[in-house]
Amino acid sequence: MVAGPDGPANRARIHDTPGPRWFDEDRPIRRVHGDASMFVGGLRALLLQSLHPLAMAGVAEHSDYKGDPWGRLQRTSTFLAVTTFGPADDAQRAVDKVRGIHRRVRGTAADGRPYEASDPHLLEWVHIAEVDSFLLAHQRYGAHPLDQQGRDDYVADTARVAAALGVLDPPLTERQLKQRIADYRPEMSSTPAAREAAKFLLLTPPLPLLARPPYAVLAATSVAMLPAWARLPLRLPYLPPLETTAVRVAGRTLVGGIRWALDRG
Repeated sequence: MVAGPDGPANRARIHDTPGPRWFDEDRPIRRVHGDASMFVGGLRALLLQSLHPLAMAGVAEHSDYKGDPWGRLQRTSTFLAVTTFGPADDAQRAVDKVRGIHRRVRGTAADGRPYEASDPHLLEWVHIAEVDSFLLAHQRYGAHPLDQQGRDDYVADTARVAAALGVLDPPLTERQLKQRIADYRPEMSSTPAAREAAKFLLLTPPLPLLARPPYAVLAATSVAMLPAWARLPLRLPYLPPLETTAVRVAGRTLVGGIRWALDRG
């Protein structure tokens, strides 16, 4: 579901094609993006991104995330894999393709404000929400969490991709990342589109019956990583005692199981 039917072929092309890469094998971005904790980090990122009304308007009006959620996930995961692990030429082509799509995404949000997906300000919000989520998930559930230098280097690594996509001044350290998140907070708000997206992602994704219990754990783990200020607009519960015990244990078990399955594959 995540890799899609072309997953094995894409994986072989990305990892086995010779040539220079944007990131050397020892870079933190490879450690983070290659870890099973990305599953919970990715869902948390989508929830956080939805809080910006203009970013959410672009998704709601131009993305078939309900009709083809797995296709959208496959395209996103392939982009991350190509830019992180793939040959430099392929990474640049992937970025160019996304930028071309962004140029065609524009409209007017429900509050009357115009938006463009290529707006560097919106691009930065999408970027920092992703990076903050991936980093937090890795620190909490990753196989080998990063030290402070590693976290700073990870943020700097992701800035390489963000700048290529059109972000003008991406953060370069964890401290800068946290400050940028705080700077964007006044722009966050509760919208029907954001609440609808949260409901779809957490409660009604198109999944077979057997996949629903583990996905429920994945959803609970992702929500538990959101700050309280991000949950209220999405009408999500905040239960600290439960989240620091049962949910965290369940999350570790789930991510560990995914990691084991991926390693065997």
